[in-house]
Amino acid sequence: MSSPSRNDERAEAQDAEPASAPDEARSAFDRGVLWCARGAAWLVFVAMVISVYEVIMRYGFDSPTSWVHESVVMLVAVSFALGGPAALASNRHIRVRVLYDTAGPRLKLWLDRFNDLVTFGFCLAMSYAAYTMFWDASHNPMGEWQLERSGTSWNPPFPALVKGVIMVALILMCLQAFI
Repeated sequence: MSSPSRNDERAEAQDAEPASAPDEARSAFDRGVLWCARGAAWLVFVAMVISVYEVIMRYGFDSPTSWVHESVVMLVAVSFALGGPAALASNRHIRVRVLYDTAGPRLKLWLDRFNDLVTFGFCLAMSYAAYTMFWDASHNPMGEWQLERSGTSWNPPFPALVKGVIMVALILMCLQAFI
């Protein structure tokens, strides 16, 4: 007899993997989230580039900038906020598997549904909290549109924008848990 080919071994390994393996988008919505997350991941690279620019300007030309620090904080905060939906879409969120790994297929299905329900409830509550934070950051006490600003010499509206991105990320996670 001949030994099994590599393709046969790969097919057997794929059959042995659980249905919700990491990096496997479970829906078209998740695929869209992952596509957007790949673009948003470049924000970290942009943050690094402008940080290098700041170091060169500050120490090479003795001409520090007033905008780099706040921009880097905003870019990294946005990338972290969008990391939640990306982790959920690719099934790479933190999971305690002590009970799950010992369960049979029927119990695993119920545990998955329970996890989805808890995730949906948590994200729904957090979305409401993020909405109130964003509302306060985007409206003045009279209820008129006015973005919260950083209060520095540059004074960009980054605090309100980051709170808006956090709200959007949590709403996306609600939709993902519901789907």
